[in-house]
Amino acid sequence: MEADGFGPQDFPELKNDTFLRAAWGEDTDYTPVWCMRQAGRYLPEFRETRAAQDFFSTCRSPEACCELTLQALGMEVTMVPGKGPSFPEPLRDEQDLERLRDPVAVASKLAYVFQAITLTRQRLAGRVPLIGFAGAPWTLMTYMIEGGSSSTMAKAKYWLYQRPKASHQLLRILTDALVPYLVGQVAAGAQALQLFESHAGHLGPELFNKFALPYIREVAKRVKARLQEAGLAPVPMIVFAKDGHFALEELAQAGYEVVGLDWKVAPEKARERVGKNVTLQGNLDPCALYAPEEEIRRLVQQMLDDFGPQRYIANLGHGLYPDMDPEHVGAFVDAVHKYSRVLRQN
Repeated sequence: MEADGFGPQDFPELKNDTFLRAAWGEDTDYTPVWCMRQAGRYLPEFRETRAAQDFFSTCRSPEACCELTLQALGMEVTMVPGKGPSFPEPLRDEQDLERLRDPVAVASKLAYVFQAITLTRQRLAGRVPLIGFAGAPWTLMTYMIEGGSSSTMAKAKYWLYQRPKASHQLLRILTDALVPYLVGQVAAGAQALQLFESHAGHLGPELFNKFALPYIREVAKRVKARLQEAGLAPVPMIVFAKDGHFALEELAQAGYEVVGLDWKVAPEKARERVGKNVTLQGNLDPCALYAPEEEIRRLVQQMLDDFGPQRYIANLGHGLYPDMDPEHVGAFVDAVHKYSRVLRQN
């Protein structure tokens, strides 16, 4: 059966499903681990093929995932060195919403992303699962209005307070664009999906519950329904709301199998708050990878002790930085695998 123009793919058999089983809440022999921003601008071996280079250079970070979606909606994007995506013509008023492309057409504009996902899934040869990504509606909205990054998000929040109706209209447009985009990623080969709400921390509980959470929920609900309608197998979904600590309980009930945590949350307290029905992911401080390897191993042991052996995926509390030593990243991964096996024997 086809989904958004994609037929079923004949992919290599998955040899390592530990990450997927942990995401679904099943018991695993050890704790799976992965890192954001690892490929493309980080690991040199991914630069060997042009197709992989193109894909990983565009999907290397939450910011770039946002950029893809907004380009497809008809917004001009330029990459500013050291600053990330910039929008020369941001949305200024409600009339600007009229110049956005039909969100239903977004998936067709991103065919090259789907092709790259399929190629990557084939090249992985079943070694590990492939994760698809997208920015959440509120985070996308901030880029569209701020014109890039911002320390206060004052322009975007001006819309929330002054133009709530137009804000909801924009967030609905973005949700309508995200759903077929994420379904298309699964049809193309993604085996899990992560939604980034990178700018959750700029909202307090009231604004988050009004302008971010309903759309986060809707994305999960509609993606799952569309996958079922298309005859595609369900995939676990991860929501990562950076600095959204005030909404942990709500995020745990938003329809996602996994809730990602940044490094500013105490794991044991997060577990108390979200209960045992979701998998937690995180949350080592990325800068801990600058520490000596012995210290990295100690920090990993502490983190695994705090999270516990099951319903857990190890990760950093945000992304890798370009100057991090691959040996230290390897020490992090190895420590997770090694110590998590020890934990399960106790």
